[in-house]
Order: sequence, then C-alpha cells, then structure tokens
Amino acid sequence: MNPAIMAQKFDVAGRLVTIMPQGAGNVNDTYLAIFRTTFSEERFILQRINHHVFARPEDIMANMRVVTEHIHARLEDEADDADRIWQLPRIIPSKDGGAFAKDYKGNYWRAISLIASAHSYEQVQNMKHAYEAGYTLGQFQRLLSDIPCELLLDTLKGFHITPEYLKEFDHAMNDNGNAEDIKGISEVNYCLKFIDERRDWCSILEDAKERGELKLRAIHGDPKLANIMIDDATGKGTSIVDLDTVKPGLVQYDFGDCLRSACNRSGEETLDLGTVHFDLDLCKIIIKGYMKFARGCLTDADIHYLYASIRLITFELGLRFFTDYLQGNKYFKVQSEIQNLNRARVQFRLCESIENNEDAIRAIIDKYTKP
Repeated sequence: MNPAIMAQKFDVAGRLVTIMPQGAGNVNDTYLAIFRTTFSEERFILQRINHHVFARPEDIMANMRVVTEHIHARLEDEADDADRIWQLPRIIPSKDGGAFAKDYKGNYWRAISLIASAHSYEQVQNMKHAYEAGYTLGQFQRLLSDIPCELLLDTLKGFHITPEYLKEFDHAMNDNGNAEDIKGISEVNYCLKFIDERRDWCSILEDAKERGELKLRAIHGDPKLANIMIDDATGKGTSIVDLDTVKPGLVQYDFGDCLRSACNRSGEETLDLGTVHFDLDLCKIIIKGYMKFARGCLTDADIHYLYASIRLITFELGLRFFTDYLQGNKYFKVQSEIQNLNRARVQFRLCESIENNEDAIRAIIDKYTKP
C-alpha cells in the first residue's frame, strides 16, 4: 500500500504535502509525513508495523497507550521542577478512532507524534551526548518504575531471553541444509566457536530471575543510542522513542543495551573489526548520567548484575544476528546476504572487549552506585 494513502487515514488537520522515508530501523517501515493547512503545519511519524515480527500489533498499541498516558501524567505533575521539558510521543488516532489503520493487504499502520527540534544519533557525538543518553534512560526507567507489570502485555515472547535465542540458533543449525558447507567459512567458524564457549553462561540473568534475585518490571526493551532523542537547542536529552518493545522484563537489559550501543564508537555496521572496542571513557560518563535517576530504583541485586547485562546483551544481539543469517535474513533488514553475519562478528568482537575490561567496568559501576 502507498504510504501517502495510509497517512491520510489518520486524524491530522490539513492536506498531505509529502511523505519521506525516515530513519534506518531494522524492523518497521518508517516515514515522515507532513500536512499543512492555510495557517499551520503538522509533522508526524507513520509506520507500517512488521507483523511478522510483532504477531499482535494490537498488543503493541495497548502497551504504548498504557506507558504514554502514565508517563505524560507524571511529566506534567513534575514539569515545574524539571531542568528541561521532557517529552514522549503520543498516539495519533485514525479517523475512525482506532489506534491504527489497516491496508487492503492486512498490514497494520500507525501514526505517532514527532519529537520536534530533536534528533537521535547512531553513534556518540561527544561526552555531553554520552552523559545525556545515560541521564535520559535513567529518567525513563524511573518514570516506568511504578507501572504494574500486570498492565502490560508480553508483545514479544522470548524477547531478551538469551537461552531461548540459543535454542533458536541450535534449531537453525540443525535445519540448515548447508550447515556443513558454511562451516568452511572462517567468519562462520569464528561465530560458532564464540557461541559454543559461552553456552553455559548465557542464562545468568534468567537464572537470577528464577531464584527471585531479579524482578520483572516495565522496560523499554530497545534503548539503544539511536532511540534517545537529543534537543537541538539545548543539547539535552528530551525523549526515548520506538516503544514497540515496551513490556515486562529485566531493567538490566535496558542498561546493557544502552551501554552496548553507545560504547562502540565504530557502530554496528563497520567492516573493520580492528576498530571495535568497548570505550571505557564513554562507559563512565553514561553510567554517571544514568545513576542520577536510576540509582533510587535499583536494588543491590540489580546492581550486582549490571556488568553481566552489558556482556550478555552484546552476546545476545550477536547471536540473534548470526541466527538470522543462518535462517536467510528473515528478521533484520539487510542489503546483502552476509550483512547479518558481519553484524554478528561486530557484536562478538565488542563482547570480547567487554570481557577483557571486566574489572574496569565493575569499578565504574561501583563508583556510581556506592553510598
């Protein structure tokens, strides 16, 4: 379906001027829509939800409504004492009052408000940006902290459950008729060896949850650097976007993913593995900002597993990229058949760097969590 046709199914004043592809997301198709009246202009984000990934788009929108209404109310209550104007997107209803619109092929489309005069970045721009990324995530987790998990649906079964991804990887290897052939590729062998050496360890957070050490809470699920908006005028963090993955989970996954994405200056798509390393200076400043808000919401057990979360989420993403490569690139968007293989190698190299710097990372965490 033409996105221009779908954009006009939502309750927005004016007439459509243009619609443009937006962002570099790996899952949904995203567009910027611009509408104008004779005296005003409104811009919003239009997305086609990938229902092959999100089997029940209705549940995604239900979670988004719970979270945005809760956080908007808290932000309004706290606005007079805040050091900035915090924002969060709102759902723009369709003209028939629904949370989404469907095209003739059965695809789900939704419209959400644009966080104006702000941008996100794939890589850290400077130390202030790094601090604001941590600060914004800590604020978001604080605002989520009093939402009962019972109000949220599990929109992605198994999401961030690393042992389940390992099972999926094993199935992919067993079902791949070319498994023996690809084992002759050195890049593949590197990934296979890396995964095999960490099998027994990858359940560390799920084991802690089963023992009752860690509790489920509302989490963002994907707070990578590219989802943190920075105000163009002030350089301060203003919002976290892309709320599709909001669900009950462990806060460690949010913490780990933010550090994973921000502390690799080379980014996820680099082809030069020699440049991939975990930047301790960025790690320090992000954690410093994060703890300004998050420290009061974390238990001692939460803090104990923060290092493990950075290592684990990096391993997990590499595992997911590699499994998708084995399955024919069904989940993440790619521009070449080996792009997910390259992405996996980047994450595994980053994971190695995190492991080599374990003592230093733990020392940084201790510095900003001790009374």
